[in-house]
Amino acid sequence: MIEDKLNRRTFLASSAMVGGATLFGLPLFARDASAQATKLIARTNGDISILDPGYMIGDAEIEMQNAVLPVLLNFHIGDDGVYGWQPSVYVEKFEERDPTHYDFVLKPGFMWTNGYGEFTAEDVKYTYERIKTTDWSGNFEALDRVEVTGKYSGTLVLSQPYAPFTLLGLTSGPAAILCKAAMLKVGEKFTTEFPATCGPYVFQWTPKQKLSLRPNPEWTGPKPAFAEVDVLIITEASAAELAFEAGEVAVTEITASTYSRYKDNPPPNGAIHVAGALQYMWLGMNTEHPKLSDIRVRKAIQHAVDAEQIIQGAYDGTTEKSNGIICPGLIGHRKATKYSYDPEKAKAMLAEAGVSGLQLELKTLNEQERVLAAQIIQSQLAAVGITVKVIPLDSGPFWEMGDDKKGDPKNLQIWLMRFGTNPDPQEATQWFTSDQVGVWNWERWKSDEYDALYKQGIAESDEEKREAIYLRMQEIMEDTGAYVWVNHEPEVVVHRKDIKVDVLPSGEMRFRAFTKA
Repeated sequence: MIEDKLNRRTFLASSAMVGGATLFGLPLFARDASAQATKLIARTNGDISILDPGYMIGDAEIEMQNAVLPVLLNFHIGDDGVYGWQPSVYVEKFEERDPTHYDFVLKPGFMWTNGYGEFTAEDVKYTYERIKTTDWSGNFEALDRVEVTGKYSGTLVLSQPYAPFTLLGLTSGPAAILCKAAMLKVGEKFTTEFPATCGPYVFQWTPKQKLSLRPNPEWTGPKPAFAEVDVLIITEASAAELAFEAGEVAVTEITASTYSRYKDNPPPNGAIHVAGALQYMWLGMNTEHPKLSDIRVRKAIQHAVDAEQIIQGAYDGTTEKSNGIICPGLIGHRKATKYSYDPEKAKAMLAEAGVSGLQLELKTLNEQERVLAAQIIQSQLAAVGITVKVIPLDSGPFWEMGDDKKGDPKNLQIWLMRFGTNPDPQEATQWFTSDQVGVWNWERWKSDEYDALYKQGIAESDEEKREAIYLRMQEIMEDTGAYVWVNHEPEVVVHRKDIKVDVLPSGEMRFRAFTKA
């Protein structure tokens, strides 16, 4: 692997790794003589595509939304480690009146940029009723409407009780609130330029190089510890880690192999932060592709792939084996799969299907662990007579390839996919309903039972009944033969000791909440 051969000398010469901009020469903390503020330099692994919360991919886009847009609630982890929420800086009061009514009162005086006036309850109503019509509607499926009761007050009205609504819906990425007047002016949709913002920062973008946050002169709330933030786009994890070790980046996500190396021996002045393990990774298969339309072929692939070997070979044993999409510690987490690693059974199923000499394309994000995982799968499938071509892709084309509107899903065969989630099973299960075919359900199967159970899971408050619902939903997925569960990978960052980071369990950084240790 080329990543393993990188060193500081080759890194210095490889400006292409950061979109043509070299890191060296950039001060890690740049003093502002007038304000005595500091600049933070962080790293992200991919460029933005769509900043609109209703149509984004996530990751860096959510990080930018967190920095420049209002929310009602912030995700919070208590001293006891329990996931919860707390009212944001924009909120005077938030309370549950009953299981279907949530009242809120905003603080006055927060202003939108670009002359759009004050942040009000009308913006909340517009945003949350709009999100129900977008690609990210799942977390707000239980929301019926928002009733505005005053300039700064309103009530979120649910169509049915849904206990995780606050934690799932109101602290998630799609919960970022937009300016109604600005959205109406731009046609109610945007891509890489916010029509108006209301946060401590304003956003600037240098494509393929960096995302920048600069002070918002209209901001009247608490000032962040770092007045300026530059988030460098460095796709190669090994390059980012070398940049950290060289003192050119203050915080970056690290790979599993680096975590294995750093956890007992971190770099000088470096500290490790494990944000959470709310990730699930699988090998997906397109059930509509002619090469994979026979379920016996898909089930043969399930038996041919050894997830434990992938975990040891690509992740240095630092991740937990997955048995489904629901992560450890959550209701519905599975303890085992119905299939097992059995190459001889795989060969028999291929013979039964009359398939020999099968050739497949396996697509993956061009990241060190995933390319290595794909190569291990390539070897495992070769052992049962399936020839696999591994195709690494950059972030943009990878995330669009299964989308009917952007990619070429009919020609998609198999791929390695990892999703991040929030601490409730509804978040993970929403992407595989029938209406997600051609959006995020790239495996392209439909199940009336799954769709019905998804709706039941939203309404059910009894934990034992919810557990049974989500276990059954994952069994339905597995029975399609379209999934080989791989692992639950922790989100780990390395940062300077003099910085206290704020990272969501799903891996997104909240730069406005970073402080100086």
